[in-house]
Formats: sequence, C-alpha cells, structure tokens
Amino acid sequence: MTSYNVIITKQARVHLQGIRKYVTFVFKEPESARNLIKLLKQEISSLSYMPERIRLVDEEPWRSLGFRKKTVGNYFIYFWINTDKQQVKVFAVINVKMDQTQQLKNISFG
Repeated sequence: MTSYNVIITKQARVHLQGIRKYVTFVFKEPESARNLIKLLKQEISSLSYMPERIRLVDEEPWRSLGFRKKTVGNYFIYFWINTDKQQVKVFAVINVKMDQTQQLKNISFG
C-alpha cells in the first residue's frame, strides 16, 4: 500500500489557528478547541493512506482539477493528491455552514 506525504499549507494552518481561537474565545471552551484541533489533525494525517477513498468536490472547476474534501464534524478539509510525488496537499479547513463556492474562490492553491 502506497503511503503519501501529507503537506499542510500555510493557509490551512492559519485556518486551524482561527478555528482554535474561535472555539476558545467565542465559546470559551479551550479544552474543546484543543480536542477539535487534535481531531482535525488526526483526520488530516489519515490522508496519508488511500486518500483516493475521499470523493471529489462537487463544485467546478475544482472538481475537474481533482480537488477533494473530507468531512470532519462541522468542517471540510480540502486537499489535492499528487500521485507522481506521492503527496497530499491540504489547502483549507472550512466550516460546513459557510458558502463553500465562495470559500473555494478565496483559497490559494499555489
């Protein structure tokens, strides 16, 4: 079984930090924030094996470009698989209640 190197982009790291801060300060739940970030990071790490099991996004043009999303609780983890380099690149972690098309337009895929 092929193992992929999972890369979390700077943008996705900023998203994770924002989620942690939001849960900590808005909901005043620092322990919940730590647990949520731990869960999200575990699920991101799980993409190192069989990332193709996760379906492509519905939105175009991202679907045609091969972008995928994994649902974890109230969040979508957006990523792309580079099979030549055996890499999974995580671009964003976005709350499911947000307008996904608009959020995808704001994501830097570089």
